[in-house]
Amino acid sequence: MIIFNYLLICLIFGTTFLAIKVGVDASAPPFFSAGLRFFIAGMLLFCWLLWRKKTTLALLFRKEMLLTGIGLTFGTFATLYWAEQYVSSGIAAVLSATGPIMILVLQTFVLRLKTTRLSVFGCILGFAGIIILLLPQLAVSANIIWVIGSVAILVGELFYCMGALYSKKVIQQFPEASPIALNAAQMICGGLLLLILSFFTEPVNVQSLFSPKAAGSLLYLIVIGSMVGHSLFYWLVAKTNPVFPATWLYISPLIALAVGVVFYGESITWVTAVGVVTVIAGTICANLDSLKPLLQRRKTA
Repeated sequence: MIIFNYLLICLIFGTTFLAIKVGVDASAPPFFSAGLRFFIAGMLLFCWLLWRKKTTLALLFRKEMLLTGIGLTFGTFATLYWAEQYVSSGIAAVLSATGPIMILVLQTFVLRLKTTRLSVFGCILGFAGIIILLLPQLAVSANIIWVIGSVAILVGELFYCMGALYSKKVIQQFPEASPIALNAAQMICGGLLLLILSFFTEPVNVQSLFSPKAAGSLLYLIVIGSMVGHSLFYWLVAKTNPVFPATWLYISPLIALAVGVVFYGESITWVTAVGVVTVIAGTICANLDSLKPLLQRRKTA
């Protein structure tokens, strides 16, 4: 089930980047549509669990749910949705692949865990890949907003990494709680914060959400992207560790690039291809030592 669910989230998250792009290109307000997505998905999941008596309302009012929601939902997706107004879905997915590298850096310097030369090399290689992606755009002043959008995604990944590490602690703190309930609660908190941000920063034309593309994008992201994908991610964190589920970012960028090119006419230059390969190779090298023990346990199980 771990391998099956892992491959499933790779496929789901590989397509959500394009779904976000379709929505924002259809003039859906980025913060509002992101907030609506996570708030509705979280509420549906949480109400279902309440009906089945698998959780309690008290969980929603724990500060741990708010802090996890700030990391995994608010910080990550506020920046991603805003950036995809200017950055292609494929490049957004590749930049999101820096998440495992940031997790490694946080574990090394914040949690004081030992690292290896291979991991350090992977971090340097991944950083080099980011530079390869960004430098050609920096040379063209007209694309400065593209660069700002790319940097915003990287900032969002920092939120994501802190949320992923903190979520493991939360799962251990609430061993009696369902991982799906914890995920639903943090989505509600993060979604509500996104809606508050939208209220203060962008005009909202609700009618724009009813266009076929915007409505289809929102529906797909609520049901498949959030209710299914993020619940599976949280389940994998509970069953493994914060690093292994985050490695969907090795595979999903390739899926996102292919889907963007085939279905949305996005283009890829040879420089972009070199940057993509470098980033993914760096993330694999950076986390290879963390993955080896897990893979060995699975083989002997």
